[in-house]
Amino acid sequence: MSKLVVETVSKAFPGLRRGPPTRALEPIDLVVADNDFISILGPSGCGKSTLLRIVAGLEAPSTGRVLVDGRAVASPGPDRGMVFQSYTLFPWLTVKQNICFGLREKGIAPADQDRIAAHFIDRVGLRGFEDHYPKMLSGGMQQRTALARALANDPKILLLDEPFGALDHQTRALMQELLLGIWEADRTTVLFVTHDIDEAIFMANRVAVMTARPGRVKSDVRIDLPHPRHYTVKTTPEFSAYKARLTEEIRVESIKAAEMGA
Repeated sequence: MSKLVVETVSKAFPGLRRGPPTRALEPIDLVVADNDFISILGPSGCGKSTLLRIVAGLEAPSTGRVLVDGRAVASPGPDRGMVFQSYTLFPWLTVKQNICFGLREKGIAPADQDRIAAHFIDRVGLRGFEDHYPKMLSGGMQQRTALARALANDPKILLLDEPFGALDHQTRALMQELLLGIWEADRTTVLFVTHDIDEAIFMANRVAVMTARPGRVKSDVRIDLPHPRHYTVKTTPEFSAYKARLTEEIRVESIKAAEMGA
């Protein structure tokens, strides 16, 4: 059974000063199987983040619906963990307290909170920083904390909205390897929004390419690269072939977006 189904989801936002509405998404259909890792790739302004927010329950679709295990999504829920590009940590809480926040809200016993937090602090390489506050951490360490916080709640689906976009190139590459390694071990279902073609290919089993606004899924490309996936795969002919194909598809849509003034 598919874990996540997007059925004819579209989104239009009200226009300014009684103008026509802005169509962000055309009807989209997307099926995400259990344990799959899908990258959503597209030009700026194509509605990638809007689609992810609808799946998260943070936005209501104008038409269609999102189903998780056959149940319609109407609001945010613990079955979907979200990691944003911006560092969305609570600045008054330590690393450990941030990771435990959702666990505490769910009424998990303190001893179990400590055990779960320690496990994910180790998983993301933050041992020794448990009592640090966000302002004491680098950007990469803040995103490690945000990832650990999302994973600690044991979501069925992990939603990531350009989570590494604000990081420098080397830190971004290391975070890609960290997340991919966690996925290879746990096989949590992942929906990953990015505008970076290399990142989309390296991370995913499938890449859903979106058109210029209003966004729709233009193509769904299966990435048949082996796991465990080492960073050196980026230098292989197979990777280059995927990159050439997706670069051309995105280039066409980026030109359309520029012509529309997006």
